Parts: sequence; structure tokens; C-alpha cells
Amino acid sequence: MTPPLDEAKAARRLKLAPPAPTFDFLESKIQVPPLRPGTVSRTALVNRLRATTSVAAATVAAPAGYGKTTLLAQWAARDNRSFAWVTVDERDNDPIVLLRHIAAALEVAEPLESRLVDALEKPGASIWTKALPRLAKELSERSPIVLVLDDLSLLRSRASIEAVAALVDAEAEGSMLVLAGRTLPRLPLARLRASGRLLELGSADLAMTKREGELLLRQSGARLGAERVAELVEQCEGWPAGLYLTALSIRDGEASGAEAVPLAGDDRYLADYFRSEYLARLRPGPLRFLRRSSVLERMSGPLCDAVLEDEGSAQELERIERANLFLVPLDNRREWYRYHHLFRDLLQRELVEEEPEVVPLLHGRAADWFEEQGDQESALEHASAAGDLDRAAALLTSLVLPLYYSGRIATLDQWLTRFERAGLLERYPAVAVQGARIHALRGRSEAAERWLDAATRGTFRGTLPDGTKTIAPWVATARAWLCRKGAKQMLADAEMAVAGLAEGSSWRAPALLAEGSALLLLGDPERADAILAEAAEAALGVTESHVMALGQRALIAEERGEHERADALSTELHELLAASPIDAYVARSVDFAATARTMLRHGRWNEARAALTAGQELASFLDALPWLAVQVRLELARGFVTLRDAGAGQEQLDEALDLLRQSPGLDSLSARAEELQREIDDAPEHKGAQYAGLTRAELRLLPLLATHLSFREIAEQLFVSRNTIKTQAISVYRKLGVSSRSEAVAEAQRLGLGEHLRVVVTNDR
Repeated sequence: MTPPLDEAKAARRLKLAPPAPTFDFLESKIQVPPLRPGTVSRTALVNRLRATTSVAAATVAAPAGYGKTTLLAQWAARDNRSFAWVTVDERDNDPIVLLRHIAAALEVAEPLESRLVDALEKPGASIWTKALPRLAKELSERSPIVLVLDDLSLLRSRASIEAVAALVDAEAEGSMLVLAGRTLPRLPLARLRASGRLLELGSADLAMTKREGELLLRQSGARLGAERVAELVEQCEGWPAGLYLTALSIRDGEASGAEAVPLAGDDRYLADYFRSEYLARLRPGPLRFLRRSSVLERMSGPLCDAVLEDEGSAQELERIERANLFLVPLDNRREWYRYHHLFRDLLQRELVEEEPEVVPLLHGRAADWFEEQGDQESALEHASAAGDLDRAAALLTSLVLPLYYSGRIATLDQWLTRFERAGLLERYPAVAVQGARIHALRGRSEAAERWLDAATRGTFRGTLPDGTKTIAPWVATARAWLCRKGAKQMLADAEMAVAGLAEGSSWRAPALLAEGSALLLLGDPERADAILAEAAEAALGVTESHVMALGQRALIAEERGEHERADALSTELHELLAASPIDAYVARSVDFAATARTMLRHGRWNEARAALTAGQELASFLDALPWLAVQVRLELARGFVTLRDAGAGQEQLDEALDLLRQSPGLDSLSARAEELQREIDDAPEHKGAQYAGLTRAELRLLPLLATHLSFREIAEQLFVSRNTIKTQAISVYRKLGVSSRSEAVAEAQRLGLGEHLRVVVTNDR
């Protein structure tokens, strides 16, 4: 007798209005697949799974047709524990997509913890430090729960597999992670196996018994004697799919029984079986529908009507489902379906053999339909399969930025790699220049330059997705960002880009950012600030250009002594980054540099050092943009020197100098680097407390600040101007984190510099 459900589970099941979904997903992906009427109950296996409560994970691995999904669905229907279900597909090879689907499955029962939602909506610097640990914690807090990841054999990306491995390690007592597929990726299961906390089910476990095989054959409509049933079960080795197809063939009167065909789950044997026992006996119309619709990963009536240029596809899908012909419903409304993966593979091979000329036409129509529905990603897949490279390139050009700014980096990389490996970059310069932009933002210097060179060599005709009539402004913007020929050429490229871009172009903000940054490098901060403000305003949503423009303006404000404005810009910058779903390494580097300057000004040493250290770790991601890489490194070096960490400051300065040697035409940055080097060289060695980072001139001034002498009188005594003394005093205050003369002297005494400074002053006199 089935034990009663606990009250919490019963309450969840009685909910009339499930929570609104947080993430976009296909409903069927997170639902336990419905059981078809007449499905043979795998009672023994279900009872075994129900009784298994002390293992952390279970694997269900077997070739197609062994009833893995059916078994797990039957278990879910009879177990007291809560079930969360995700049917894995190709898009889950992007780890953030996989984690969002798991979270959506958990949300079916009850709302997610808000911090988990935030971590998944905007994964930030890494999914590994926030999203994944919080998802594991959510699973732990819902114990006991069973999380099923079905069709895991479709998971091939290393990042997604590592995410699953982390969830295996984090599984809480009483809960279970179930991994099902034809084959399973390599996961760290040895420890669980050795400790007896792993349940493994294979094809031998899933093979049907004689009794189960008899029920399957009879419920499928076959009328056979006990001896014949036993023979078929033995020939099929308990393989449910083989038994099922045999029953269909017998039921349709096309054969008196199954031939003695070796069945071991191998794809070749299954193909032979389909061809000899079922497909060859179908009428031409239904067989043509099966073959032609196999180009679709998922199907609906309207989609099939459009692709096959026919009517009545919805009714045909219903007939196929009633015939139990490996058609899987994807929702409770029976609107969307998919073929069993292996069955679809066979149908696709049949289509290529029988009607090769129709394959590109079918994919082209599918691309038309998906594009009309606004699903550009599916349209891209079908355009590529159709061999329509022009259309695929146009779709990818439109998708690059949406994929990037939604955090779908892995998916985007896969598509860009396809085009590069196929040698298509010069042929499609719009894709190439988009790729150059992405590679630059990801810190891939060589790739960015290679893709930009390809875009420069290519020829583009037509109108770009942003309405720009020529590829030249896009190329000029990318060329300005990479800044290979110095600040003057950077400014010329940026101005040309701004003049040629269409109004509202997504490239306008990057072009304006390059123009403002070039003006700053050329010593015109007032014009630079105005252009950078325009860049921030032109940014469409949260982009690196927006964040970088604010960071540059914050640094300009700091240099001018406009501290309140600098703080306001930094706050706006932080808020934008917090809302960003991407890693945004380049933008975060600028943020850390600006933050460090602000924290140093406020004397918040620990926070300043944290920002400097974080910026130091991300600095390598800037190297594709030498002007910014040098600028940020100089800012970091300056901050470390202020914190009396000359070693770290020199390290950042050395890296900046190396970049400057490789990047001509950045004279203002070279001058700043030389000035900073002199400051480090002039700094005295101090063996007392931490090195204060004061120059010799500032050390000479420090003891005089303890007197009652005015700045004018100190200037006369040291034979310099009053403005020089005032500038040096402000620098002393900043480096010591104070705001007055008395505080500066007190801080110097606290650091143990008093006696040393008096000696320096005496020697100078």
C-alpha cells in the first residue's frame, strides 16, 4: 500500500495557481513526462528506486529504447519525495542555461530564494562563485528531493558537465540526483561508488522480464502464444523498443512475427530493424511525413504545415502519437512534439538517401517560420543546415550582441567558431567585425586582431542590422578600440565611425567611447568628458561602453578635484554592473580602478586594497585594448604606491611599460608612466613601519607641516612657490589618508617615520 503523502508535499500538489516563472524556458523541459495509457508498469524497478533513500546519486544509462524516461516518470508518480525534472537538450551545453532550467524546475514547487534568482539572472564575474553554490544550497534546503536530469548524453560541454559534477558533490542527505541518458559524461562518481552512495542502473537492469514483455506485446495489440512471446523477449534481450516495434509490425498484419535479428542496442541494428519491420511497410504518405518532418528538433502542427507545405499536420501528429511511434509530447496541451532521438536520426538518414534535394528546402522553410515567430536562434540553426550561408551570417550578425549581453557566451562562441573554422570571415565581414568586438571584450588580443583583419579584407553589400549602410563605421570603431597606431589615429577612426553610423546604432556608444578616450589621451579632458557623457547616454542597456564611459568620467572628475561628482559617477557605475548578466571583465577593471581612487581619497585602506587586487587579477583581460590596459595599470600602480606597496606598484608599472613599447602613439600615457617611475625611484627606503609612498620633496615638507608656518612661509624657507607647497601638501594628505596638517603629522608618527623624516630635513638643509 502506498504510504500517505506528507502534508507539505500534499499542499504543494494542491496549489491551484503555480508561481509565475522567473526564467524563460520551454514548459515541457521541466515537467515529468506524462505516462501514456497502457504503459507497462515496471513495478520491481520502481519499488527498488522508492526504497533507495541512502544514496546521493543514481545513474540510468542504456541505449535508446530501454524505457529510461518511462521508468523515472513511473517512479515520480509513486514516490513520496518531491521531484524536479529537467529534460536536457543542446542548449544546456551553455552552463548558465542548464542552471536556469534546474532552478525553473525547482520553482514549480515553490518560489526560489531571491539571491539565487539574482545570481542566475546576472551571473556576474563567474557562475561558479555565486549561482552554482546558491543553487546547491537551494537543493539542500529542499531535502528530501529527487532531481532528474534526463537525456544527459546530450551534454558535451566541459563547463556544463562540471556544473553537474558540483551538484553531485553537494547533494544533501535524503535527496538524490538522477542522471539518465544513453551514455553519461565522465563525472567524479568513484567516491560515491566506493562508499555505497551510488545506484547504477544499466541496460541489464532495464531489460524487460518475460512477464513485462508479454504485457507490452499484448497491450500493443499483438496476439501471440506464450512460446512466441518468450522467443521474442529472448531475441530482443528484453529491449522494450525492439519488442514494441515488433508488436507494431505484427499488429498491422505486415508480418507474422519478428525475424531473428541480433538486438544489442547498437544504432546499426536499430536502423536495420526499423527498415525491415516498420518503415518499409508504411504507406508513402505517412512515411514521407515522418522523413520530412525529421528535419525539425521539435514539431507543432503549424510548423509542420509550413515546412512540408501541406495541411493537416496537427492531425497527422495526433495519429502518430496514438500509434505510439516514438513521438514524445512536449507539453500537456499536445501542441508540441519531438521524435525519439534515435528514431529521428534514422528518419533523417532515410531522407538524405531518398530525397537529398529536398533537405535544404525543408530547412529553409523552417528558418522562414522560426524567423517570422521571432526565434532567430532556431532560424539560424536551420539556415545553417540548409546551407544558406548568407542568411545564417545575417542572422548571426543580429544575434551576436543579444547572445553576449544575455550571458550566453558559450553559445555565441560555438557559432563564431563555426564561421572561423569554415573560413567564412572574409566572406562575411559583418560577422568578422562583430567577432572582433567580442574577442576584444573577452581579452583575446590575437583573435580580435585576426578577426578585424578579416573584416577589413572583406566586402559587404547591403544594410546592416542597425541600419548602417556600409561596414566601414563598424570596422573603424573596432580599429579605434584596438588602437594599433596611437591616439591620433584612434581619434580619427572614432570620428569617422560616429559620422557614418545610423542613428540608434548599437555601435554608436562604443564609437563615442573611443572618441572621448582618444581626446583624453591627447590632453583634452573637457571635450573628452562631454563626448564620454554622450557615449553613456547613447548606450543601449547595460553595456561595457556605458560602464567604461562612466568610469572614465569618474577618473576625470577625480583629477579635477570634483569629488562629489566622482562619487556619484562611481555609484551609477556600480549599479549598472550589478544589473549586468555578463562577466564584463573590461568594464569591471575600469570600475575597480575608479573605486580604488575613491577609497584612497576617503582613507578606506582595506576597501582600496581589495579593489586594487581585484583590478590586478582582471588586468590581463584588457590587453586587446592597449590604451585602456595601460591606463588602468597606471591607475592600479598609483594606488599601490599610495598604499606603500611599492612592489605591487612596480609590477603594474612594468606591465604598462611593456604594453607601451608594443603600442606606439600613446605619448601621454608614456609621460605618466615615466613620472610614476620617478616617484617610485625617489621614494626613500624605510625599514620601520610600512613604506609611506611619499616622494623626497614630500618628506622634506612633512615636518614643516607640524610648525605654525604658513604655506607661503614654508615656500620661502624651501625656495619654491606657494602653489608648489600647496600641491605637495594635498598629495601628502591623499597618500596618508588624512585631511589636515595635524592629522598628516600624527599619521607619520604612527607609522614610525618621525625620526627618519627629521634626519632627511636636516640633511637637506
